[in-house]
Amino acid sequence: MKLLNTVLAVTMITASHQLFSQTTNEKKAREIIEKAIQAEGGKKLLSSIKTLYSKSETVMDGRKVNWITKEMVPNKGSFEIEYQGRIVYRSWFDGKTGYELVNGERKLADPDEFKDKADRKYIINELAYIDPKLYKIELIDENPDKIYYKIKATYVTGKVTYLYYDVKSFFLSKEETVENGEKNTFSTVLQSDYKKFGDLWYATQSTFVSESGNQEANLVELYYNKGIEENDFK
Repeated sequence: MKLLNTVLAVTMITASHQLFSQTTNEKKAREIIEKAIQAEGGKKLLSSIKTLYSKSETVMDGRKVNWITKEMVPNKGSFEIEYQGRIVYRSWFDGKTGYELVNGERKLADPDEFKDKADRKYIINELAYIDPKLYKIELIDENPDKIYYKIKATYVTGKVTYLYYDVKSFFLSKEETVENGEKNTFSTVLQSDYKKFGDLWYATQSTFVSESGNQEANLVELYYNKGIEENDFK
């Protein structure tokens, strides 16, 4: 009986320690992301952003093109590829359904491409990360060199993203999204060269890491709360 009581006591202590550790890591993760929000312009500003427009320069198949994104709360969004002033590809989500425009023809898009859109509420991701109805977050690693904080963010759909925040600026420097948990494959994006647009700080250089070669995109235009209407998603 004494042995059983000892085993039970040890089990309860271990469970309590794990729960405390988990709660502490969640609290630390939230504190870090709240500092990231402050660095980007503050929660009041980020919460006030109802539409966001961005235009980036990149190279695809040896040609210089522009990527244009438009977003509107809570979950509408579009992505366009512009070549020599002409839109050659477009995909968008109207809040319920995703579409593609290919060769001038509108088609229903693969639902899997937009499955994470249904629960979206915010344009700025950091606001979503601290919403417990959308994400579970925890600090899983403070690297030995103290260069970044690594946070695991699990979306309500089960998608897992690892976020790396700079320990000095608190700007996001890297995202790793788990594409296939069993194969442990990732989609990796590096973010750098943050600049101020109005009152908002935003990364102007994005590198999409791939085994077949990295792709870089440079932000050339960004604005918010103007120039975007409901018709942009129809």
